[in-house]
Amino acid sequence: MEHPIKPIQVETRIYLIRGQRVMIDADLAQLYGVPTYRLNEQVQRNLSRFPIDFMFRLTADENKNLISQIAISSW
Repeated sequence: MEHPIKPIQVETRIYLIRGQRVMIDADLAQLYGVPTYRLNEQVQRNLSRFPIDFMFRLTADENKNLISQIAISSW
């Protein structure tokens, strides 16, 4: 029997990037219990099912800032 995802499991994985609340692919994959590459593969295969702004790639600076956010929130 699968355990339902608790709201706190989602809330702690939401970050503010470009003024938008987002989740990173690795966190979504973990919540769904699949490898990150498989989640991305399925999104690419089904792009027509997602809004145009569903996903984007982080810049190097955004990635660095995200890592800082994660490190700070982990303390």
